[in-house]
Amino acid sequence: MNRRHFLTLTGTLTGGALLLPDFLYSYGSQSNLVVGEQCVVFVQLNGGNDGLNTFIPFSDPLYYELRPKIAISKGDVASATNDMAFHPALSGFAQMQQNGDLSVLQNVGYPNPVRSHFRSQEIWQTAPKEQEYLNDGWLGRYLDLQCKEHQPTAGVNIDTIDNLALKGDAPNSITVKDPSRFVVKRNSEAPVQLSTNPQLDFVRKIANSVVEGADDIQNAISKAAASEIAYPKTGLAKNLEWIAKLIKGNLNSKVYYTSLNGFDTHDNQLAIHKNKLTELNDAVFSFYQDLKKSQQLYQVTIVVFSEFGRRVKDNGSGTDHGTAAPMFIIGGSNKGKVIGANPNLVDLDQGDLKYQLDFRSVYASLLQNKLQFDPKKIGLMNDPVKGLF
Repeated sequence: MNRRHFLTLTGTLTGGALLLPDFLYSYGSQSNLVVGEQCVVFVQLNGGNDGLNTFIPFSDPLYYELRPKIAISKGDVASATNDMAFHPALSGFAQMQQNGDLSVLQNVGYPNPVRSHFRSQEIWQTAPKEQEYLNDGWLGRYLDLQCKEHQPTAGVNIDTIDNLALKGDAPNSITVKDPSRFVVKRNSEAPVQLSTNPQLDFVRKIANSVVEGADDIQNAISKAAASEIAYPKTGLAKNLEWIAKLIKGNLNSKVYYTSLNGFDTHDNQLAIHKNKLTELNDAVFSFYQDLKKSQQLYQVTIVVFSEFGRRVKDNGSGTDHGTAAPMFIIGGSNKGKVIGANPNLVDLDQGDLKYQLDFRSVYASLLQNKLQFDPKKIGLMNDPVKGLF
C-alpha cells in the first residue's frame, strides 16, 4: 500500500471509537512528548475572505467609489486607527487590538497570485519557494525535523478532513473531529507474534500515532480546568474550545489547526460576510478570553488568515476572487501593531491589490520567534517580519 495513503487511513480520526488490530496496538505503549511552552493556533478562513471589508480603509474615498453596493459606512466601523478600522461585527478583534494583543499584517500575499481556491490554499499550506507543487506541508516539514523521535500529537487538526499544511513524512499530527470521542480499543486480549519484516517500522509509527494520540488527548482533556468562559454554540467556537482544553491540559502540541468555511461571497455579501465575521469574532474572542484568564495567552499565538482577498471593485452584490488581504496575529506576546501600509486603491494589479508582505515571511517569523526553529531548514528563505514579536 502507498505509504502516504496508509498514513491517511490510519492517522485521520474524525471521531468515534477506533478499533485497532492487536499487532498495531502492541506497538503503542511508549510516550514521547514534545517539550516546550510555545504553540501556534491557525484559523483558516476558507473561500477567500474580503480583507477590505474586514479591516477597512474607511477614510479613502476610493473605497466608497469602487464599492457603492457593499462598502461599510464610516459611522459603523469599529476602533479606527490610522485611517483603518474593523468591520462592526469584529468588536472583539477591536478590543484585542486596544488591549495590545492583536497585530494586523496588511496586504499579505505572494508574487504572481493564483485566484483558484484550491491552488492558492495549496500554496499557502505548502509554502513553496516559487510555485512548485509539493507533497508535504510547511508545518509537516517542520514537525518532521522538530519531532525526530515521533510525537503523534505534535500537530492537532480539529476538523473533518486532513490539512495539507500538516502533512509530512512521519505521522506527527492527527486530525480529530470530536476529541471527547477519540478513543482506541483493542479487538481482543490475545497477543500476536510480530514479523521481523523491516517494512513494519512505519506501521509501528502509525500504531504509536493512533494509540498514543488517543491516550494523550484523553489525558489532556481530563486534566484541563473547567473554562470560566461561555463559548458560543457554533462550529468554530466548539473547535477552539477543544483546543483551549488541550492546551490547558498540557497536551504540549506545537501546532493546532482549524478552519471556518463560507467566505466565497460573490453574492449577497453584506449579510453573508457579517454572519461569518460574527462567528469568527465571537469564537476567537472567547478563545482569547479563556487563554487570558488561564494566564496562557503569552505562550499561544493565534493566526487568522485566508487564501486570498477579494477584488477591489464590487460586482453589484458581492466581490470576486482577488489577491492580497490582511492577516491577524493574536497573543503570543506580539507587539499589537498594524504592520504595512494601508491598502493602495489607486495602484492596482488588474483591479486587485498588490501584495506588500509575503506570507512566507510571516511563517518565518512564527517559526523563528515562537517555535525557536530556523525556517531555512524547511526551505523558507524569506526574512521574518520585523516588529511583530
